[in-house]
Amino acid sequence: MFLDLCAGGLAGIISRSGVAPLELWKVQSQASYMPNTSLKQVLKEEGLRYLWKGNLTNCTRIAPQTAVNFAVFEKAKQYIKTPNKDLNNLICGACAGSVSMATIYPLETVRSRLSLQTNNSHYNGIYDCLRKMSMREMYQGLRVSLMGITPYSALNFAFYHNFKEKLTNYHMLPSTVNFLAGGLSGIAAVTFTYPTDLIRRQLQLQGFDPNVPHYTGFFDCTQKILKRQGIRGLYRGLIPCYVTIFPKFALQFWAFEKCQKIIKKQY
Repeated sequence: MFLDLCAGGLAGIISRSGVAPLELWKVQSQASYMPNTSLKQVLKEEGLRYLWKGNLTNCTRIAPQTAVNFAVFEKAKQYIKTPNKDLNNLICGACAGSVSMATIYPLETVRSRLSLQTNNSHYNGIYDCLRKMSMREMYQGLRVSLMGITPYSALNFAFYHNFKEKLTNYHMLPSTVNFLAGGLSGIAAVTFTYPTDLIRRQLQLQGFDPNVPHYTGFFDCTQKILKRQGIRGLYRGLIPCYVTIFPKFALQFWAFEKCQKIIKKQY
């Protein structure tokens, strides 16, 4: 399990650093009501390197999350046995997603806030952000996150192993199979669960800026978005999400399989 934790952590860092500007674009698209939230504005006001702002926080968050995610999935497979292979991957993936999200959630909130500030307008870094937030603010949106990540992780792992099995029949290189299966599984999973990610982001930003609409919870947020923007409002930022998610999960699953082999060969 320790080796899976190491491989998962490395995979998370590699994948998120590779797509950091696209991740920033996605977060900005979900909070488009705030001023100066565009890649063009970031380049103009802050410079090229700030396209990676929030990436240190993201890697600090994603390394343990991905590590726990993969390790719990691999461990769960040893105990959960069902006649159907896809159902087995769904259940193990659901366990992995919920445990990993609950473990690191405050860092997820910090990442959202640091990504949307300009020139350290609100916080000077991870510690400063954690210090200024109340415990309630740190975990704002956790319930909806679990509602989203549990089916998302379940579908992600199930789709990945399904795509991997099918793509293997085309006699591709193993690394190509892992890369394509990872990217396709991410897109397939997020198509079903995207509204929960959007709502989670809105709840994480409560109290961050006067331009952020006020919501009392999941149902209030859903109702107000539907009233103001219709069903399309729940899918705001989906295109940037698609653009981001393919390389992110392609890199993540490819890197996990690669790191797992290298680390296990050493030990």
